[in-house]
Amino acid sequence: MRQADVEFTVRTDLALEEREKVQGSEIPGIRVREWEKEETGIRVTEVAVCDERGEKALGKPVGMYLTVEAASLAKKDDDYHREVSEELAGLLRGMLKEHGLETEKMGRPVRTLVVGLGNPEATPDALGPKVLEHLQATRHLELEYGTDFCRKHGYPVLSGITPGVMAQTGMETAEIVKGIVQETEPDAVIVVDALAARSAGRLGVTVQLSDTGIQPGSGVGNHRSGLTEETLGIPVFAIGIPMVVGAAAIVYDTVEVMTEVLREKIGCDVLKKDDEVREAEDSDRDRNGEKKRKSREKKLEILRVEESYELVKELLKPDLGPMYVTPHDIDERVDFLSFTISEAIHEALFRTA
Repeated sequence: MRQADVEFTVRTDLALEEREKVQGSEIPGIRVREWEKEETGIRVTEVAVCDERGEKALGKPVGMYLTVEAASLAKKDDDYHREVSEELAGLLRGMLKEHGLETEKMGRPVRTLVVGLGNPEATPDALGPKVLEHLQATRHLELEYGTDFCRKHGYPVLSGITPGVMAQTGMETAEIVKGIVQETEPDAVIVVDALAARSAGRLGVTVQLSDTGIQPGSGVGNHRSGLTEETLGIPVFAIGIPMVVGAAAIVYDTVEVMTEVLREKIGCDVLKKDDEVREAEDSDRDRNGEKKRKSREKKLEILRVEESYELVKELLKPDLGPMYVTPHDIDERVDFLSFTISEAIHEALFRTA
C-alpha cells in the first residue's frame, strides 16, 4: 500500500464497525447477537469471531467483542452512568467467569492488574490514566497484612499501572507490562484505552469490551507490540471508549449524506439512464433546461459513491489526511467516563472476590 493510501485509511478499533462494513447478513466465522434494555436504552451488541474465516473478514483476532451503546453517556448524569457501569460490570464479570477467574474456583481472591494506556498530557488519550486515578488498589493490603486479609474481607487483589507512552519512557508498553506481570504474577490483566471510531456519532457514547487484549495505538496508525494472552501468558481483557475520529471518516460521511440528499432532490434515476435515453429526453427539453440538467448530472456524477474515496483524498490533501477530531468537551467527557469505567471494574472484581 502506498504511503498516501495509508494516510487516508479510515480506521476504527470497534469490531461492531468492522462488522458493519462487511456486506451480507451472515458471515462465515462471525456470530452476532444484540439486545437492548428498554428501561435504560442501553444497547449491547455481541460480535464473536469464531475462527480464521472470521478473523480474515473482520481483521480482528478470534474472541468475544461486546459493544455497549448508550447515547446518554454524553451527558453528565450520575444515575445513568451508574446504570452503564452496572451493565459493563455484568459483562466483564461474565467474561472473567468464562476464563475460570472466580474466587470459588480458585480458592483465593482473583489477582488482577489494570493497565491504563495513553498519554495523560493529551486529553483525548488520557482515558486510561484517568481510570487509574479512581482505581481502588488492594494488593498492598495483602502484602502488608498477609495473604488471607483480602479473602476474609471479600476484596480482590487489585493493582494498577499507568505505563505512559513510548515517547515519554523510551520503552514499549508491552515491555513494561511484561516485567510487571512477571514480578507480581496476576491472574489476569485489564487494559483500558481510548479508541478511534469510524463514526463521529459513537464518540464518548460507546464502550467496547473484549477478551482478546489490545494493540496500543492501532486506531491512529501507531502500531505497537500487543498486550494479549499470547504475549503476557495470562488472559487479557480490554475496555475502550472511542474518543477520536479521523478527518477522512467525517468527510466520507458528509459526502455520503450529501449525495443521498442531492439524489433525492434531483432524482437518482437521472444517473441510471443510458446515453440513448438521455438523448431522447434532451430533444423534448428547451436549451436552458438541457444545460441545467447536464450541470446537475455532472455534479451528481462527481459524488458517486464508488468515486468518493478519490474525492476525499483530494479534499484532504495535503494537510488534513492524518488529522483526528475529538469532541469540544473532551476534557469533561474523559473525567466522568473514566469514573464510569473504574466503577464498572470495581463492581465486577469486588463481586467476584
